[in-house]
Amino acid sequence: MGYSKLGRNSSARKALFRSVLVSLFKHERIETTEAKAKEISGLAEKLITLAKRDDLSARRQVVAELVDKEVAKKLFDEIAPKYKERNGGYTRILKLGVRRGDAAPMALLELVK
Repeated sequence: MGYSKLGRNSSARKALFRSVLVSLFKHERIETTEAKAKEISGLAEKLITLAKRDDLSARRQVVAELVDKEVAKKLFDEIAPKYKERNGGYTRILKLGVRRGDAAPMALLELVK
């Protein structure tokens, strides 16, 4: 299967992932649906691994993916150095139960301390 389409076309899905990634790196934890959390988790892991390299090419790739330069700067200056000694597993998904309005399974996606 590969990945979840989340009921969106490819451009809307990419825009959603960008905005959720920016929120995750800005606030270091977000509450979202389980399906979105599972998809975003892998993308966040890849961006953190890229940021750990900390060269010009990595910076350009991260800025191209995130668009928000302030968040990209925070990723390189604050978040990536915390994980220098860690080989993956930068995010954690905690299940929260169901959303009241539509009973969608909710989860807390956070960066591991």
